[in-house]
Amino acid sequence: MAEAVNQQALARWRLILGAAAAGELDRYGSGGQVELSDDELIMDRALAAIYDQTAEGTEAANGGSGAGARGAGQGKSTPRLAQWLGDVRTFFPEDVVSVIQNDAMERKGWKQLLFEPEVLATVKPDIHLVGTLLSLKGKIPEKTKDTARMLVQAVVDDLVKRMSHELQRAVTGALNRRQHTPLSSLSGIDWKRTIQRNLKHYDAQHKRIVPERFYYFDRAKRSKEWTVIVDIDQSGSMAESVIWASVIGSIFASIPALDTRVVVFDTEVVDLTEQCANDPVDMLFGIQLGGGTNIDKSVAYCEQFIKEPKKTLFILISDLYEGGNQSRLIRRMREMREAGVKTLGLLALSDEGTPFYDEQLARAFARDGTPCFACTPAMLPQLVEGALQGKDLAELVKRLENKN
Repeated sequence: MAEAVNQQALARWRLILGAAAAGELDRYGSGGQVELSDDELIMDRALAAIYDQTAEGTEAANGGSGAGARGAGQGKSTPRLAQWLGDVRTFFPEDVVSVIQNDAMERKGWKQLLFEPEVLATVKPDIHLVGTLLSLKGKIPEKTKDTARMLVQAVVDDLVKRMSHELQRAVTGALNRRQHTPLSSLSGIDWKRTIQRNLKHYDAQHKRIVPERFYYFDRAKRSKEWTVIVDIDQSGSMAESVIWASVIGSIFASIPALDTRVVVFDTEVVDLTEQCANDPVDMLFGIQLGGGTNIDKSVAYCEQFIKEPKKTLFILISDLYEGGNQSRLIRRMREMREAGVKTLGLLALSDEGTPFYDEQLARAFARDGTPCFACTPAMLPQLVEGALQGKDLAELVKRLENKN
């Protein structure tokens, strides 16, 4: 049994280290070599096409079948690439498939092959691939556009499924702490419920009910209680954050209690509120990843939507590498905060690690009361709920970061 376990461990190391380590590992193998099963040989070839650095040929990248085949070739044959994608999806777990697939696009320059419908149809939909498609969308030929859109739709649907319930719960939980709240508005009184609950206080002598308490309709479900402005940096480095932000903006837009605005910017500002409310996929295809950055210009544009500062949440999603007027931007954000607007600076909105960002500008924002941090999608509902409840966001961010 120990020998079998040892052989299995050697095979795993062989798959991890590749052909370069074969000679050294063979010294410990049964019969002088590490034996790979048929499935492991397929896995080995799939990994070799992406990660091996030797130049013994391009057969593996082109779908060759030799056990020793290696090479990084460009894989021009569409059917062979489709077979490679199929092998990867068959023999590796889903989370590993996403990593290998993304590495294939980035390391080997296979992005152009996504323009073939039969190849694109075999790709596993994930957020990284959507970012790649959006960056290439101007080059996607007509024959592939429908397939590309279906892939983006699948990812968007999955993200909405992950986030919709929690965000809606956070908003309604913050605005509707009780189903009936004592709002001082005669038009908001729920007369039927008020009478029913106060029948025990009926004054027989004067033939009237003397209400001990009035009950009111839940206004948060009927009107735009808060304004939420999502201001998104669409520079190329923000691709994953842009996708998440677009999905979250569409969820906000579906909540009647919120008046939602969604704006994207590089050196120009584009208002995508309508597309976001109707179809987040349309919105994503309306985004131009790349280009310069003028945050100050976008914040100036968003100021027009602030009607009631103390009922406004402004979310800036950017790495803060400002190409515009930085001092004026700092002043705008400070004045917005001082007026009562709840402001958040999200350096990234993704499941990834710490992003690259302008630390000096982030510190300046933080000093003026706008916390700046990398936010995971799972953390966002708690922040939104805290903002709508009037909590100190800087303190809330600290607690959530320590908790995670």
